Amino acid sequence: MNDRKKQASQEDSCHPHLSSVPRTDDAANAGISRRGFLGLAAGSIFLAHSELQSPRLDSRNGIPYRTLGRSGEKVSLVGLGGYHLGKQADPEESIRIIRTGLDEGINFLDNCWDYNGGESEIRMGKALRDGYRQKAFLMSKIDGRTKAAAISQINESLRRLQTDTIDLLQFHEVIRETDPDRIFAAGGALEAVLEAQKAGKIRYIGFTGHKSPDVHLQMLATATKHGFRFDAVQMPLNVMDAHFNSFEQKVLPVLLKNDIGVLGMKPIGDHFILESKTATPVECLHYAMNLPTSVVITGCDSLPILQQGLQAARSFQPMNSSQVTALLAKTAKAAEAGQFELYKTSHHFDGTYANPQWLG
Repeated sequence: MNDRKKQASQEDSCHPHLSSVPRTDDAANAGISRRGFLGLAAGSIFLAHSELQSPRLDSRNGIPYRTLGRSGEKVSLVGLGGYHLGKQADPEESIRIIRTGLDEGINFLDNCWDYNGGESEIRMGKALRDGYRQKAFLMSKIDGRTKAAAISQINESLRRLQTDTIDLLQFHEVIRETDPDRIFAAGGALEAVLEAQKAGKIRYIGFTGHKSPDVHLQMLATATKHGFRFDAVQMPLNVMDAHFNSFEQKVLPVLLKNDIGVLGMKPIGDHFILESKTATPVECLHYAMNLPTSVVITGCDSLPILQQGLQAARSFQPMNSSQVTALLAKTAKAAEAGQFELYKTSHHFDGTYANPQWLG
């Protein structure tokens, strides 16, 4: 892995594509106009100066904490992504990364049933022994769209993570127009998740996706139609997304309006955004932190990369409008066609595209 790639090793969870997903009427109703977004963009800069973005009021070991939507849970501004932990050649080093992050003030841990064939969850489970589970707000994800597949994956994740309860369980890779209806159908995955929640196996429910903001809006609209509201939603939020098929523009306002926790992922877009040579890793992290995110999840495959994320959180100061404008001006041209956001424009990150059997 070259130095730039190593410096940036960052991803979250999801994997993507359907190049262009048409908006459904329900999804369109859940969205906002561009003019409305421009007002919200100004509003999010204001939020950067509000209590949401004044993290010194609530911090641990210098790491700012924010509130996860209406749940009231306090989560660290930077979260530890699970995918890259399973890529680290030395399993013991993965455990050191997790425990160092928790000791340094991070509490939000990201993972997924399918990451590295389960190795990411297995390593995290080992790291959470010896009292470390009590320090963590633990999140994982499942791919199953049917009740049977979801039950199996939930139970397997619990075994690997060596815990009785996952704090936040999310439907992973909601990237297809068909995903929302499958999840909410009779005999669908939501039934399994609600039963697991009632049994105390999970506490909060969310979903993730990286492909299309319109599919996110469709998922939110489908939930509303079924009288259900998610506790958290995960999506790419970064200096490129702001310009192209933007989750920030289309989905973020809807989450804020409904007091749903905002999980920002791919702040560096794996290593691809750095390859554009338009922004540094810390600029990328600070941009995502400047949005009204509850947590910004970054992948760490080494202790130096973990320290980069910790330092970014500790040094974060709200950006003013001129700083935001200047940073977005640097990335605008590179972002035009989504060439540095392959999770939106290719199948590069789409684990369930390559493995449709995971859906059930």
